[in-house]
Amino acid sequence: MNKVPETTSFEKGVDAMKAQIDARVVSYLSSCVRCGVCADACLFYTETEDPRYTPIYKTEPIRKVFEHEYSFWGKLGARLGLKRPLQESDLADWETLVYDGCSMCSRCSMVCPVGIDIAYVIRKVKEGLAAAGYCPDDLVHAAERAIQIGSPMGVTAATLRATLRAQEKECGLPIPLDVEEAEYLCLLSSGEIAGYPEFIGSLAKILDHAGVSWTLSSEYFEATNSGVQLGSTPLARQLVERIVDVAEKLGVKTVIMPECGHAYSTLRWDAPNMLGRALPFGVVHVLELLETLYADGRISIDAGTDARLTYHDPCNISRRGGVVDAPRRLLGALAPNFVEMREHGAMNWCCGGGGGVSANSRAEPLRRRVFAVKKRQLDELGADMLVTACSNCRNMLADGLEDHEMNTELIGLTELVAENLVSDEAGSVPPVNPSA
Repeated sequence: MNKVPETTSFEKGVDAMKAQIDARVVSYLSSCVRCGVCADACLFYTETEDPRYTPIYKTEPIRKVFEHEYSFWGKLGARLGLKRPLQESDLADWETLVYDGCSMCSRCSMVCPVGIDIAYVIRKVKEGLAAAGYCPDDLVHAAERAIQIGSPMGVTAATLRATLRAQEKECGLPIPLDVEEAEYLCLLSSGEIAGYPEFIGSLAKILDHAGVSWTLSSEYFEATNSGVQLGSTPLARQLVERIVDVAEKLGVKTVIMPECGHAYSTLRWDAPNMLGRALPFGVVHVLELLETLYADGRISIDAGTDARLTYHDPCNISRRGGVVDAPRRLLGALAPNFVEMREHGAMNWCCGGGGGVSANSRAEPLRRRVFAVKKRQLDELGADMLVTACSNCRNMLADGLEDHEMNTELIGLTELVAENLVSDEAGSVPPVNPSA
């Protein structure tokens, strides 16, 4: 079993960082002209004006390794004593920059004039820091719980079953569990089970309404990948393999990713590279599925709210995942007074808690400070309701709204769809219960 790094090992960290220097990293590090354009795309920089939070500066550890080990001028400079190689103190310094002051939102990557995916390089830096043991204790413990228990928050199968029983009473429907040969397997994040269980009941209503064959799994239900948040590919791979194993065991065709941003991008885009093979099933974000069901006429939804409503795009769902149009087509049907933030879609501002920042208690004061950018967006619109599609974003937005005493209502898009379903008598497809 892979172990979460527990002891500091500078040499191990350097070796891990060397292993991350692939062709893309070499191209990016060689192309950077140090223009600083990325700074104004980062909420940690704009809200603190601290140049250390400039995104490209957060890649310095791997740049030093690259120059010292592979660059002619770097090797020469080191030999002449003109360039200082990476030192253990650098890892200590950059640990707080990378884990506390970067949500891996990739907004910086969108504005780089030479096309550097800065978030990709920072992710490589995390690999070295994690291997050396320079990572927040909170993320280490979350990863340990994910490996040992199956959930970074310690949610067990017994907790899941209790939550499902409560939601069955709430929504009046049986929620399928461990059903073989269902079309869809839905994963959940611990944050939804513990904080927003109504997501489960809402999804049950929608899928039953549409006649969709689906199931949850009691063997493995967690979508969150703590290995990615920590920066450990071996751990991330192990957690992905658990999803693959249970999906194959149940014989499902497609896995539904819940309202969790990085969980979606990890399984949809990163998992095949981690495993070295194509996934034996399809992957769809819940919003993509809901929009398809709506477009195909399998669910009918009504314009059930007159609230002045806006949508917060979770970074890994929209910017890195491409799920931008689906939520807007749903909101167009639900809310005649839907309005966009000035920066939205692929350029929306982060909630401040992605990339493991939300699970890092040490980063909380900084995270709450940078919410100011989201407050400005909301103040400009004067929206009554804020909708999102990520349980982590929802937690961060709730904190920010409370901190600033804002009365904006906060809700998940799946729940909003469920609340505004048109009754079966209006022409929806008769429901099918795969567990019957």
